[in-house]
Amino acid sequence: MDTVAGVGVLDKAVAVLRAVADEPRSLAALTVATGLPRATAHRLAAALEAHGLLRRDAAGRFDLGLDLTTLGRLAAERFPLVDLARPVLTDLRDTTGESVQLFVREGSFRRCVLSLQSPHALRWIVPDGALLPLDVGSAGRVLSGATEPTGATGGGGWIESVAEREPGVASVSAPVLDATGAVIAAVSLSGPIDRIGRAPGRRYGPAVVAAATHLTDLSA
Repeated sequence: MDTVAGVGVLDKAVAVLRAVADEPRSLAALTVATGLPRATAHRLAAALEAHGLLRRDAAGRFDLGLDLTTLGRLAAERFPLVDLARPVLTDLRDTTGESVQLFVREGSFRRCVLSLQSPHALRWIVPDGALLPLDVGSAGRVLSGATEPTGATGGGGWIESVAEREPGVASVSAPVLDATGAVIAAVSLSGPIDRIGRAPGRRYGPAVVAAATHLTDLSA
């Protein structure tokens, strides 16, 4: 288990939450998923249950607690970028016909804080709240500070990714900036390579950059 916060018990408790976020888990499955000793996993899961952050399902497995719903709603309300981004990303999705997402950096990961799905039956789905690696994928590279186009000429300000994180999936992303010019989010468009091609930046880069620029202006 990776140490992120430098506070061992906190890192372990978060590892338990993230393991259960993937799927409900028995204590044995939780121990395997986290790599924690059985007694430690049980102690942390029981404590999280007592605080309402975990619960037991009908099969006795640990599942996400209902208090997380309240915390998630409050977090969303206090993060106005999502509300600003929704109409911008809706327009991008409707114009391109592809799935679009808004990512923010979370330590050494990226969090999907808004995801709008393509109307196509064959589509790439990133769930709201998904936590993904920062070191792979176009959005991850944008949030790491890279903003020059790769794999194509022209376009400017976008980064594309082809089968980098998932086989058969391509994406193109552009940065959302704050008033100081720092990257605060990434607007991303993703879909199956069979439809959006192996040069998604050439096709969708300008639209993604326009959406990211619009959101930058709205959040200024």
